[in-house]
Amino acid sequence: MKFLDQAKIYVRSGDGGDGVTAFRREKYIEFGGPDGGNGGRGGDIIFEAVPNLNTLIDFRYTQHFRARKGGNGAGSDRTGAAASPVIIKVPIGTQIMDDDRVTLLADLDEAGKRITLCRGGDGGYGNAHFKSSTNRAPRRSDKGWPGEERWVWLRLKLIADVGLVGLPNAGKSTFLSVVSAAKPKIADYPFTTLHPQLGVVRLSMTEEFVVADIPGLIEGAHEGTGLGDRFLGHVERCAVLLHLIDGAAGSVVDAWRTIRHELAAYDGGLAEKPEIIALNKMDSMTPREASSRRAALEKASGAPVVLISAATHQGVPELLRMLQNQVTENRKNADKNPA
Repeated sequence: MKFLDQAKIYVRSGDGGDGVTAFRREKYIEFGGPDGGNGGRGGDIIFEAVPNLNTLIDFRYTQHFRARKGGNGAGSDRTGAAASPVIIKVPIGTQIMDDDRVTLLADLDEAGKRITLCRGGDGGYGNAHFKSSTNRAPRRSDKGWPGEERWVWLRLKLIADVGLVGLPNAGKSTFLSVVSAAKPKIADYPFTTLHPQLGVVRLSMTEEFVVADIPGLIEGAHEGTGLGDRFLGHVERCAVLLHLIDGAAGSVVDAWRTIRHELAAYDGGLAEKPEIIALNKMDSMTPREASSRRAALEKASGAPVVLISAATHQGVPELLRMLQNQVTENRKNADKNPA
């Protein structure tokens, strides 16, 4: 299934049904009277987050959603039927943005969460509604109220606990394939990963977390260089960032500073998130190289650096334990301070 995290769609709720002008004409009813019924309510447009979806690919082929009009009123004071709502199912983590792509209309970040985006129009009144002591035979009936319509953007932000960031070829896909059952594409050229990938890491029967691997960033990504920074939105909800750096490349401090600059330029709160730095590919470095590059990176970042090799699993269990502890602490804080 192809991954799609942005889509533009058109939605329109249903118009209300029309009221009707009608009069009673039964036998033995001498003067009769108005008995035109009201129109029914138009259908709503409702968005619902469901757990069994992980892409917006369906909205590439179906881009227009319209609810039905309410039923018209009828004689004998019969009200028209209300139209059924149109329920649009989207993945958990979908944001609904206005057509300007800036205004946030809704954030469906929990399973079962719903939002009524466009309300159906009210039905028009039939002439029975206008009957009074001074107007015994009204001939007025109203048309139904029109529904609402708008173009909206859907933007998917994956729900993950740990976000993998780093330059291309830092070994992010290899790391994800080692620690989870995910099968991302792995090759020895840059930008192997073109779409975000999710993997579930299970340390024990009660401990697990979700890792999101996004395509590699390069210098100038916030200006659109390479694949740009459009995929950084998928790690905005993460509790901690795992910054993988290719230790065999040599210039580890420059690599770290490049990614930190892009995170700060993105301005989505990513630069303030907890970060664990891992120097990958220690199997491709001599002990002296590993030690000196680790020391240089710790001095530049002011934080401890973990030495690992995703290919040979060296240092990976210890790193996973650090990530699990950070995720667990974040979940406890979230339970104490619910939004």
